[in-house]
Amino acid sequence: MNADPTPHLPVIIVGGGQAGLSTSWHLQRRGIEHLVLEKHRAMHTWETQRWDNFCLVTPNWQCDLPGHAYSGPDPDGFMKKDEILSYLKGFRAAVAPPIREGVAVSKVTRREDGAFHVATSDGNYTADQIVVASGGYHEPIMPRMAERLPVSITQIHSAQYRNAEQLPEGAVLVVGSGQSGAQIAEDLHLAGRKVFLAVGAAPRCARFHRGRDVVTWLADMGYYDMPVDQHPLREGVRDNTNHYVTGRDGGRDIDLRKFAREGMELYGVLRDFDGEKLIFDTNLTRALDDADKTYNGINAAIDKYIAENNIGAPPGTIYEPVWRPDGERPHLTLEGSNITSIVWCIGFKPDFRWLDAPVFNGSGHPKHRRGVTSEEGIYFIGLPWLHTWGSGRFGSVGRDAEFIVSHMAERMDARSLSALLKVAS
Repeated sequence: MNADPTPHLPVIIVGGGQAGLSTSWHLQRRGIEHLVLEKHRAMHTWETQRWDNFCLVTPNWQCDLPGHAYSGPDPDGFMKKDEILSYLKGFRAAVAPPIREGVAVSKVTRREDGAFHVATSDGNYTADQIVVASGGYHEPIMPRMAERLPVSITQIHSAQYRNAEQLPEGAVLVVGSGQSGAQIAEDLHLAGRKVFLAVGAAPRCARFHRGRDVVTWLADMGYYDMPVDQHPLREGVRDNTNHYVTGRDGGRDIDLRKFAREGMELYGVLRDFDGEKLIFDTNLTRALDDADKTYNGINAAIDKYIAENNIGAPPGTIYEPVWRPDGERPHLTLEGSNITSIVWCIGFKPDFRWLDAPVFNGSGHPKHRRGVTSEEGIYFIGLPWLHTWGSGRFGSVGRDAEFIVSHMAERMDARSLSALLKVAS
């Protein structure tokens, strides 16, 4: 008789997003008992942390979650927010995971017997193996300078942005030009708002080139399948900012120079606020030129692939700037600009404080190889570049889940064999 009343599971998955449910799908196929613990609702970030006009930036055909590939009428299109939510609802129904929603994990520690103790908001569990599927975007980054801005300025993070109507009348400063920043700046611009954009070092790419979506070309070239250890930057690529592009209105480039020509005001990286003026780096010209260099470089790689494989395709083009900064502007006054709100689009930081295990680097990011850590029984999934560029996307997270589940199953078989041999001896 087991004197310990704490429920025990072979595997506990922390996080009920697409990564956690993909893992559940593969565990079920192997008949491995497990439980998914989700702090909110399954897939909640897609509903609660995306703006109204949000859409995918990769074509629908790349949506290939386990047992639930995209089957809609527009494989080359880009699902909008409501379509994404419907797709994910169908995925959950297909997986039918053993999940407990509204249960927050507060601490995971290893016991003396090797199992893990899992403390939650609704009781304790023990488990042989832990899969961390909570992603890496936990705490919205807000700079300390935000505290010194006038209280009259409305400040929100990109995770809180929904539409232009939620912000007060007046101009909007968008800080950051990664995927979220560039797309939110576009959303506000198309809504007729006066936008100031603080531009960082994010690269950009074309939506279409030589008659096809650039993502389709890159997929054919094997770029989405390149393991992180074969990338020129190795693990450093995990720190890269994603290229900005959009799937809006059927897909198009995001050209900040075009926006500037239409009235959006571009500045360099926002560095400080001195009580009167916002202070920017004088990096705007370089940032725009570098983004265009990446844009043309990707297209040139596609051109080379087409030529080497004798592929028939329409002729390509080289992007030429449609606008250039007339000098750098290092300052901007709040009063003179009529800025009444700021949208901070400078990312998130991880928060894995609940996991008490030596599996993190000095920046709080997990150390792993393809999701497998050096600490036996602890795995990660759903992180950008976990294994390939597609690891954080609908297209490849299922393959990562299959690999991790295979590794877990081998470990369980080895332990079972060891136990049998011990009994036999």
